[in-house]
Amino acid sequence: MDTLIDVDAAPVAWREAGPADGDAVLFLHGLGGSRVAWDPQLDALAAGGFRCAAWDMPGYGASVTPDGALTFTLLADAVVAWMDALDVAAAHVVGLSLGGMIAQHVALRSPARVCSLALLDTSPAFNFDGATTAESWIEQRLAPMQTGASPASMADTVLRAIMGPDVADAAVAKGVAAMSRISGDGLAAAVRCLVTHNVRSELHCITVPTLVIVGEHDRETPLPYATFIADAIPGARLEVVAGAGHITNLEQPAAVNRLLVGFLNDGGAR
Repeated sequence: MDTLIDVDAAPVAWREAGPADGDAVLFLHGLGGSRVAWDPQLDALAAGGFRCAAWDMPGYGASVTPDGALTFTLLADAVVAWMDALDVAAAHVVGLSLGGMIAQHVALRSPARVCSLALLDTSPAFNFDGATTAESWIEQRLAPMQTGASPASMADTVLRAIMGPDVADAAVAKGVAAMSRISGDGLAAAVRCLVTHNVRSELHCITVPTLVIVGEHDRETPLPYATFIADAIPGARLEVVAGAGHITNLEQPAAVNRLLVGFLNDGGAR
């Protein structure tokens, strides 16, 4: 295992591994994650010579909570500012769920800063299924906190509901550790931001090599979501991870690591 280094900088804090002169790979966690959610990938890719860094999204973990509401513009610009802090001109960007949405916005807003994209268990737009309203989705996710729950206390139940049917307890435990680092206010701000995501009409503008990954049992952002993204981004490749639900990188880390390393070493890397 490579040494994992925590950098509690402001405004964005992160966890890093790998050689300083390696090609940079940035990891953006999901709604219920934080920088520690990517440890299996940081270890594997750092061993392959990549410089890996996983952030705490603004308002999460050790990162600063921004003034005002979170927006995808703010988050995309925060990724670019984080690259500047890392002294990275351009990076391979890996994002899961909400992190995959942010990655899409980064590629569209600052294309020169993105070498490639790996989009895991994510969506081209909120309400992509045409059946979910923003109000009901927000209410469902924030209601428990109105009666005293916290991200930490909800984590085990929430994660088991979105992971695959045969998920290992160890994978759930890693997810719980990541979600337990989120504040209630941070989660609430991210929930309200997520429902504004919609880039389905812009995905054709993304021209960097793109890998789209989805878990076989993902019910949150299922295969049709991933297929739409892969079809819309020119040349994108789609991979389905057997046995995984919505958190593929923790549920099936070996399979995800093989896909990421292969992609970066063959077409994703420049």
